[in-house]
This record gives sequence, structure tokens and C-alpha cells, in this order.
Amino acid sequence: MSGPPRILPAARVHGGPARTVRGSSGRTPAAGTEAPQGASLGAARISLGRAFQAESSNYYLLLGVTLFMVVFGLIMVLSSSAVDSHTAGDNFFSRFLSQGMYAVVGVPIMLLASRIPSRFWKRMAWPILIGALLLQVLVVATPLGSDNGYNQNWLKLGPIVFQPSEVIKIAMILWMGMFVSRKWEKITQWKYGLLPMVLVTAVTVGLVLAGGDLGTTSIMGAIVLGTLFFAGIPIRQLATTALLAGGIAVLFAISRPSRLNRITDFLHPNASDPMSGGWQILQGNYALASGGVFGVGLGNSTSKWNWLPAADTDFIFAIVGEELGLIGAVVVLVLFVVLAIVFVRIMHASADPFARVVTGAVMIWLVGQGLVNIAVVLGVMPVLGVPLPLISAGGTALISSLFAIGVVLSFARSNSR
Repeated sequence: MSGPPRILPAARVHGGPARTVRGSSGRTPAAGTEAPQGASLGAARISLGRAFQAESSNYYLLLGVTLFMVVFGLIMVLSSSAVDSHTAGDNFFSRFLSQGMYAVVGVPIMLLASRIPSRFWKRMAWPILIGALLLQVLVVATPLGSDNGYNQNWLKLGPIVFQPSEVIKIAMILWMGMFVSRKWEKITQWKYGLLPMVLVTAVTVGLVLAGGDLGTTSIMGAIVLGTLFFAGIPIRQLATTALLAGGIAVLFAISRPSRLNRITDFLHPNASDPMSGGWQILQGNYALASGGVFGVGLGNSTSKWNWLPAADTDFIFAIVGEELGLIGAVVVLVLFVVLAIVFVRIMHASADPFARVVTGAVMIWLVGQGLVNIAVVLGVMPVLGVPLPLISAGGTALISSLFAIGVVLSFARSNSR
């Protein structure tokens, strides 16, 4: 079996041929002679201009859509969380201010990551993955781990509480991109490509699964399968892996009554107890239905008045549909479609397998998770407990998503030179 077509890095032109700097008289300055002050100022202007040089259209499109979604998410978090924040004993703005703080931290991290070359991420893939796995071990094997009644997915380090599983997502993506780029010539041979990737990612997903988080592990499984597809793994190998992963997911889903109840509630929401399992699904439907085409107006939701659980996290899309109507809901869908388009454009513009695989995996993560969240709110899928990327409340999820987008932005910058 012949290997995949080899992708050679595109030659990047940084400028024309080297030129000798001459003075106003046309003669080359003698060695050791200091340049005139005007020449130094001119060089400074040139350096400053290069620092702010125009990036590619893909760079600005991805950056613009991301920032718009973050701002939109802050507005919706403020609207959807005000009542819960007040009833919890805080002021109306406590969750909004917390989310705003995470955005203030996450956006600079994204911009910093966008300036780092891809070779750095290749070198750091293993250390980042090992560090993320160690944090997850602390969650499932030490008293530092915390749960929310359904799964153990949080790590408490003093006043800091976060989800290592969100860090694991980007760590796993960077590792898979590094591995594919190094094994590109042999990636179609299962013992060099599929087997090592499945072994490493199985350990990664298994640690998150040990905490009982079915929603996050489902997204991680989709990321792995999508990455295998973008890496060029043969369809037969990919289909076999997908069937095995699907079987394990089904067994895990029915292994605990709480997970099985979610499935039955999804299949028969009206027949389930409206005060327990069917409550959230029905209230989400009521919120969307009451919004109509134009919505009831920003801030005028009635579902957020302690009717709809997780109104600012997993079911924030229902609040969007209620307050902004069908128009607002369609806008959110369009934003994720635009994200997918720009990710595909960045993939096509790059000849580096690392950049292409990582960009594709990030696309599956963010766009796929967004569509899953919306499908849950619409009643198309069982409740999985995954937030709407860049929009839902959640500090770790927001920062990790912005960091992942920053890595993709670094690829877009490289492609523009």
C-alpha cells in the first residue's frame, strides 16, 4: 500500500535579494562608522511597520469572529445569570464579572499564542500532555478532585477551581498533530499510525472517563476520530476504531442509572417526571417556543427566573432563542458555520501536516461541541452537559478555547508570509 502524497512545506518568501545599504552619496559606509541619526529613525520605523504588518484575511476573520462571540457571550451570560447570581446571595453581576475576568485573561493568552511559531508547539506537545494528564490524575485519585453531583471533573487548588479535562483537549490535539507530522510517511500503516495514536489517546480519554464525564469524553472521542480522518488514516481502520469506540460509549452510558435516565428522558420527555429528569428538557423547549421569531427582548426572559436549570451554561442557547428569537438563534448558528469555514481555509492554506491536523482537530472540538450543545437544547440529543463554546459561562472552557484558537491564529500568520 502506498503512503499518502507527501506534503512539502511551501517556500515562504521574506523579501527580495539582500541589498547593500548605502548613504546619500551612494557609497557604502566604512566599517565601524555609525549610521546617521536619520537612518536609525528610518530603521526604527521599518521595524515598527513590520511589527504591525497586515496579516492574512483568514487571521483577521478568525480573530474577528472569535472576539465577537466572546462579547456576545458576555452579554448573554449577564442576562441569563443575573437572577441566579442574586438568589445565590451575590449581586446581580457576580457571574458576569467572573466571566469577564476570564475573558480578560483568555484574550491576551490567545494573542500571545498567535505569536508563537509552530515548531514551539511541536517541541512542547509531550510536556503539555503529560502535565495535563497529571492534573487529571489529581482529580480522580486525590481529595483535591471535586464533583457536581454527577461527575468528578474539577480540581481545587486553594481558591483556584478549574477543569483539567479542558486542558487535556488542547494537549491531546497538539500531541496528535506532532505525532502525525513526524510519522507522515508511515501514517497509513496501522502499527506506525493508528496503533500508537489510539493507545495514547485511550489513556487520555480514559482518565477523563474515570471522572464520569460522559459529555467531555464524547467530544474528545469525536476529536480523536476527526484527527485520524484528517491525518489520512484509511477508512477501514477508521471505521473499525469508530465501532469499537461507539460500543464502549454505549456500555459506559448504560452502566449508571443517572446516565440511562438521561437517555430515557430524552426519548420520552413528556412521559418522564416533569419535576426531575424531564424538567430541563421541557423548560428549554418552552423557552425557545416563547421567543418566536423576534424574541421577547434582551433581558426579558422568564425562563431564567429559576425555571430553567443551567441557564447560563449548558442551556444558554435556550435563553438566546427566548430573548433574541429565531433571528438570534440563527445568528449563533451562522457564527459557528463561519468558524468552520475559516478553519477549513486555514487548513487549505497550510502545507504543514502539523498545522493542518491541529486546525482540523480544533475545528471539530469547537464547532462540533457547539452543534452538540445546540442539538441538546433543541431536543435532538440527550443532555450531555457540554457548554456552548465561547458563549456559555465557564472560565476553564473559555480560556482553553481561546488558547486553542490562538494556536490556529499562529498558523494563519505563518501562511501569510
